[in-house]
Amino acid sequence: MSSFHLHLISDSTGETVSTIARAALSQFDEIEVVEHNWSLVRTEGQIEKILKVIEEWRGVVLYTLVKVDLAEVLQKRCRTLSVPCVPVMEGVMGAFSGFLSRSVQQRPGYQHELDDEYFERIDAMQFALSHDDGQSLFDVDRADVILTGVSRTSKTPTCVYLANRGLRAANIPFILGQELPSALLNAEESLIVGLTTSPERLVQVRRNRLRQMKEEKLENYVDLEAVRSELNKARRFFQGRGWPIIDVTRRSIEETAAAVLSLYRETQ
Repeated sequence: MSSFHLHLISDSTGETVSTIARAALSQFDEIEVVEHNWSLVRTEGQIEKILKVIEEWRGVVLYTLVKVDLAEVLQKRCRTLSVPCVPVMEGVMGAFSGFLSRSVQQRPGYQHELDDEYFERIDAMQFALSHDDGQSLFDVDRADVILTGVSRTSKTPTCVYLANRGLRAANIPFILGQELPSALLNAEESLIVGLTTSPERLVQVRRNRLRQMKEEKLENYVDLEAVRSELNKARRFFQGRGWPIIDVTRRSIEETAAAVLSLYRETQ
């Protein structure tokens, strides 16, 4: 397995450059990365300190610096060190600037300002947490999206991800032998989505969960045929209600959330 040093530099939180780096690295196998992360970099003095580390641990440099003078210092020194230095937002901002015939404003961290969208995300996150696993059913009809499915089908993390995108998301478990609450069945203004997965994958996930809990008595919970029957009954119920179904077997949380978002936009 090969390894290299990766330097991620940002004048804000570092979220953007880190996300882009992870997306790119996912396309390479057998790679071990040593990350060096610097956020809120807004002075030349900070750049100089970072360059000393880069000189000691040479590798790829990715950065999001909107101030041209700082970016130029970093680029010039990296060329001297023969280190690749990539401005991950430059191409996008250049395209926008050219198309809109406007100059870049050079405002570090401006995308994280406390605007209405930010507070909508906070409200959505609070909603998701208070409506997790069938809680707070009295106002669940306020949800933009309600996810349901058997245990361990990624309902909670998907709701949290959707909340970070500004959607009020609730989740209610489908429990074999129990009726779903009327609050869910009557939530006519909400998009209701059923989540499912393969029996084999679900058994694996549940076994891992039981090991973490040091619980060994729930045999039907991890019995393959019982799980298969549970999933089939849930799917038939969802189909009977006309709810869209998403199979999460080979999907990451982000991919499942993207599929839900796509369904939601179709209803708007």
